Amino acid sequence: MPTETDVVIIGAGAAGLSAAKELSMLNRSCVLVEASHRIGGRAYSEEIAPGVWFDLGCAYLVSGPDAENHIDESNPFLDYAKNHQIVVERYNYGAQFIRNGMALDSEEMKARAEFYASCKEAIKSSVSRGEDCAISDLIDLDNPYATPYIDMMAVTAPKDLDVASAADFFYGIEEAVDFNALNGYGNLVARWGNDVAVSLDTKVESVDWSREAVVVNTTKGALKARCVISTVSNGVLAAQDIDFKPGLPDWKMEAVLGLPMGAENKIGVHFNKDVFGPDDGGYYQSWSDDAHGAYIDVNLMSTNVATVFIGGRFSIWMEKQGPQVAHEFAVDHIANLFGNEIRQSVTRSIVSAWVTDPFVLGSYASALPGQYHQREFLPLPIDNKLFFAGEATARANGTCHGAYWSGIRVAREVAEALN
Repeated sequence: MPTETDVVIIGAGAAGLSAAKELSMLNRSCVLVEASHRIGGRAYSEEIAPGVWFDLGCAYLVSGPDAENHIDESNPFLDYAKNHQIVVERYNYGAQFIRNGMALDSEEMKARAEFYASCKEAIKSSVSRGEDCAISDLIDLDNPYATPYIDMMAVTAPKDLDVASAADFFYGIEEAVDFNALNGYGNLVARWGNDVAVSLDTKVESVDWSREAVVVNTTKGALKARCVISTVSNGVLAAQDIDFKPGLPDWKMEAVLGLPMGAENKIGVHFNKDVFGPDDGGYYQSWSDDAHGAYIDVNLMSTNVATVFIGGRFSIWMEKQGPQVAHEFAVDHIANLFGNEIRQSVTRSIVSAWVTDPFVLGSYASALPGQYHQREFLPLPIDNKLFFAGEATARANGTCHGAYWSGIRVAREVAEALN
């Protein structure tokens, strides 16, 4: 690892990797350091069974609806997959809703859809009035379909509705097209980033930007640079895991704290055979009137895996209970859909734990009520020495391709500043 360079990039997720690639194209030297043992950040796949991969983090290759006019809505990983014979499949499955163990009938489906539509309209109307309140202030929490809506939003926000900004959710909505990668989105990102030199297991302890040259102290020694790109999560910045000298200015910390990390986790359960049937793949919401429900993807791409999503405070609580409790919760919900006999075919599960991951401290960032405006300030550089990228700074926030485009954006900002 060289000790002097134009740019030090902190974090080898999609943002850090794309920034390094772009800086190389712009003929600027950089050193990319990563605290963990691998690249990819929250794009991470593990083998749940021989030849079957499970994404603990981002799993959907999202392509925005207006990619022709907004390049940052396009997904470069889709193009990479197609150009490298990586199997992807458009998410084109139906949705089923199970309440108290019974599928909703047509009248109940209509009532659920009307309630969800009323929530969407209430959020839209509030934002059009210039408000940025908590989503919980806008919806009928006593409606019989509030429980699955709250569970769904805790995954997508990913916060409980009393701490989720209506404006942030509204402006983040995309009528997107989703794809899945057969062998894992995380593996796809790792393959794409494999040509970038990265110093792994290199934790940044401090960044001294008090003088003309910036000094980055790591567990493997000091680096001197003209500027630094931070792609670490808002969770890491909020925890002040990196000692900035001097400290980050108040306006920057207000942006970080106004956009805290949410909690979304996934429990992937693998079965030794197809226990679902040829027509039962897709998206399910399962809940009871007196308990937390689950948001479940079943047998996508015929992998014999069901993925249970949980979010918000319940997800944080579940992390504290440990993977065995999460496994039992997931299997119970899957058995509620497909019958208790499927329990005999369970081979194993993989459980994510993003909130307690010391290199992330959450799943992805979203605004507190009244804090949506901090999206404008979070990406801004400081003194042409400290630059910021990552999913939280992106137009398509909360996505892997958003992180990618933030890396491109920040690399160009840095190159211009260095000129």
